[in-house]
Amino acid sequence: MSTETSEILLEAGTNELEIVEFYLEEMPKIDEDNPSRQREGSPKTRKGYFGINVAKVLEIIRMPEVTEMPEVSHEAVLGAFNLRSRIIPLLDLSKWLKKRRVENEPPKVIVTEFNQVTSAFMVSGVTRIHRISWEDVEAPNKYVSALSSDSITGVVKFDDRIVFILDLERIVSELNPEMRLKLDDTVEFNAEERYRALIADDSPLIREMISDMLGQAGFRVEKTNNGRECWDRLKEIKQSAQDESRPVTDFVQVVVSDIEMPMMDGHHLTRRIKDDPALRDLPVILFSSLITDKLRYRGESVGADDQISKPEITYLAQRAAALIEARKHKR
Repeated sequence: MSTETSEILLEAGTNELEIVEFYLEEMPKIDEDNPSRQREGSPKTRKGYFGINVAKVLEIIRMPEVTEMPEVSHEAVLGAFNLRSRIIPLLDLSKWLKKRRVENEPPKVIVTEFNQVTSAFMVSGVTRIHRISWEDVEAPNKYVSALSSDSITGVVKFDDRIVFILDLERIVSELNPEMRLKLDDTVEFNAEERYRALIADDSPLIREMISDMLGQAGFRVEKTNNGRECWDRLKEIKQSAQDESRPVTDFVQVVVSDIEMPMMDGHHLTRRIKDDPALRDLPVILFSSLITDKLRYRGESVGADDQISKPEITYLAQRAAALIEARKHKR
C-alpha cells in the first residue's frame, strides 16, 4: 500500500464509505485462574482487525523518530514527531485499548485529520482499503461497547474476520479535553420562537449535547440514532403533512445530521431529503468531524444548507435559527 492515501473517489450521497483496515498483533491475555496453561508451549499471538474512515486519513508512514512530551496525560501517548514542519502527537492504540502488542514487524503510523486537528496512531500493520455500504455497518451492542471502553462505533463482518470501526474522536477527546463539545453559556439565544428540530447522530453523548444546546436556544428536539431512523421519521411526518394538507415545515423546521452513521450516512440522508419535492425546502445542517476544507464539497454536492465542524456546537444553534428565518422570509 502506498504511504499516502489516494484522493477519495466516492461520490457523495451513495451511502458508501471506504475504510482503511489495520491490525493490532497482541499476546493473548493470561489465564489468571490457571496461569500454568499459558506456559504450555509457545504462546501464539493473534490479530485484532480495526478500521478508520479513509476520509480521516492523511497518510500512512513508517515509525518516525518520536520526542517525548512533558507531563503526558496517558501512557498511550508516546510523544510527538515532526512531519513536514507539523508537530503531531503519536498515540499507541494497543495501550489505549489495553492490549499487549507484539512487535513481529516494524509498526506503521496512521496520520489522521478530523475536528480540525491532526493526530497519529501507531498500529502493528495496515492491510487494505475496503469500499462498503453503510448498510453493512452494524452498531456495536452494549457488550462490545463496554469491552472497548465505548471506542467502537461500528462492526463490519467479512467472511473470514470482523473489523471494528474505531471512534477516534472519542479517543482524542479523552486525551485532550479541550477538543470536547462544550456549550457556551455566555451566548444568549432568542427563545421566543419554538422551532422544531430533528437530529440524527449515532453517539448518545453527542445526541444529548445537541438536544441540550438546541433546547437552550428554544428548540423542541426529536432525536434519532442514525440516518435510516431519521429518514423513516421524515416519511411519517411527510404523510401527516399530506393528510392535513399542510407543508412539512409546519411539523419540523430543521434537520441536523452527523455524517458517519450505521445504516445510512448523513450525505445519503441529505440527498434523499433534497430529492423529495415535499421535503426539499427543509434546511439540513451536517454536523460532523469530517467538515474540512477538502471535504466540504461533498456536503455541497448533496444540497446541504450548511456544514459545521463538531467542536462548534454553540454556533450550530445560531445557524439553525438563521436558516429557518431565511426560509420564512423567502416564502
